[in-house]
Amino acid sequence: MRPVDAARYLVVGSGGREHALAWRLALDPGHPEVLVAPGNDGMAAAFERLPVAEGDAAGLVRAARARGVTLVVIGPEAPLAAGVADALVAQGVAVFGPSASAARLEASKWFAKEVMREAGVPTARASVHEDAAEARAALDGAGPPWVLKADGLAAGKGVLVTAARAEAEAFLAACLEGGRFGEGGRRVLIEEFLAGEEASVMAVCDGARHVLLPPARDYKRARDGDAGPNTGGMGAFCPTPAVDAAAEERIGREIVAPVLAAMAARGTPFRGLLYCGLMMTAAGPRVIEFNVRFGDPETQAVLPLVTGSLGALLASAARGDLAPQAVGRAPGAAVAVALVDEGYPDAVRGGGAIEGLDALAAHEGVAVFHAGTAREGGAWRVRGGRAAYVVGRAPGRDEARARAYGAIAALGGRGWRCRSDVAGVGAAQGAAGGMR
Repeated sequence: MRPVDAARYLVVGSGGREHALAWRLALDPGHPEVLVAPGNDGMAAAFERLPVAEGDAAGLVRAARARGVTLVVIGPEAPLAAGVADALVAQGVAVFGPSASAARLEASKWFAKEVMREAGVPTARASVHEDAAEARAALDGAGPPWVLKADGLAAGKGVLVTAARAEAEAFLAACLEGGRFGEGGRRVLIEEFLAGEEASVMAVCDGARHVLLPPARDYKRARDGDAGPNTGGMGAFCPTPAVDAAAEERIGREIVAPVLAAMAARGTPFRGLLYCGLMMTAAGPRVIEFNVRFGDPETQAVLPLVTGSLGALLASAARGDLAPQAVGRAPGAAVAVALVDEGYPDAVRGGGAIEGLDALAAHEGVAVFHAGTAREGGAWRVRGGRAAYVVGRAPGRDEARARAYGAIAALGGRGWRCRSDVAGVGAAQGAAGGMR
């Protein structure tokens, strides 16, 4: 019988990030029960799925109360920006995820810039524009290369880094005149290009204090060699050598702590996961973007290296009483590779099939996290842009990479693809001006 005071978690969302969160929470001491809402077909074998949409705050409150949930963990950004965490807290439901006011750090890149200016956090210079003609004129003083960003939420696809003026102007026109990204593209930032090595550092925050999770590197472009358009993420590895212990300390001191203080001073303390998209420049870490939730796909590579009780850490942050001793870091490395629809991101076709996914459970050091898949007639069908993630873990990055790609080589089917260079030679290198 389940103890009355045992932890029971509800993970909200339906992607690979949420699958990884549910998987890792279930590994906590005591093996707590984990529910998912709405989840996906790939989660169904291990976790009970609740038929509640991620944006249905009232439904989530009812489900949490009916099932005795001790903590709700919200995965995606959209329900956070819409105030789902606020609604849960107002009804006495414990939730890991920021308020809608605090979630503006991701929902508006210009708001994040204002907070960073107040806090003295190092970031790229930027201007914001609502008028297309004004924005085109501003290109003259900003590049090339140009870094253009939709101000609001854009499903990970609202950034363009280009040295081609025509491409920059086309992006501005699409956002400011053509309605691309809807409300998220109503304003566009033109940002300073930063050269260096990209890194992703996630911080669990209780409003005043924080704990950094192992640093990672993700791959945003659709094709090998960082070619093609930006995506939500094609893969990641952890840890990244671009962020050593000294750099981590600096990130916490110069970036995370000042932002938490600034948000608290505004009356909107940040309790949740602060994702710092960084450029490690010659002058030190510079913020490219903030997200207010676990990164996708970084989470799939980071969580296999987190030891202890992840649930206890997240619950303590939700209470405002952070318990950093709840977790530790395992040695080794993890490499996550996304399996995507062959037309992703711009021309998702759907209907492809991935053969052999279930058999990967027998591969040493390999895990599979489902996202846009559906079980149909005993086969796994591709029903979203990013279908699944294959993760290899090993004592070193090269071996972890070999495990991930060795498992992928055993797959068959049609209508899907992946990048072949995640965590490859020179993986920590590269210059870029912007993230998602």
